[in-house]
Amino acid sequence: MPTYDYECTQCGHAFEAFQNISAQPLKKCPECGGRVQRLIGTGAGFLFKGGGFYQTDYRSEGYRKAAAAEKGGEKTPKKDEKSASNKEAKKAE
Repeated sequence: MPTYDYECTQCGHAFEAFQNISAQPLKKCPECGGRVQRLIGTGAGFLFKGGGFYQTDYRSEGYRKAAAAEKGGEKTPKKDEKSASNKEAKKAE
């Protein structure tokens, strides 16, 4: 169940309330009985932890190809190495 933050418009009392998502917002302050306003929260962050989630699950296609090449024993050439080998290949022609 989510936690909602409220603040009274009359006395300024701030409080939290556990409510169902489909529940109507609260209207009365528990301190003075005045009107309350539901505040917009930042939400809750979550982390993927455990054996079922891996750091590489959501990586780009280029990263996956490079990782697969390294696993296979191949080392992916760096950008400078690629341009140097292309120049050498052109000279050999």
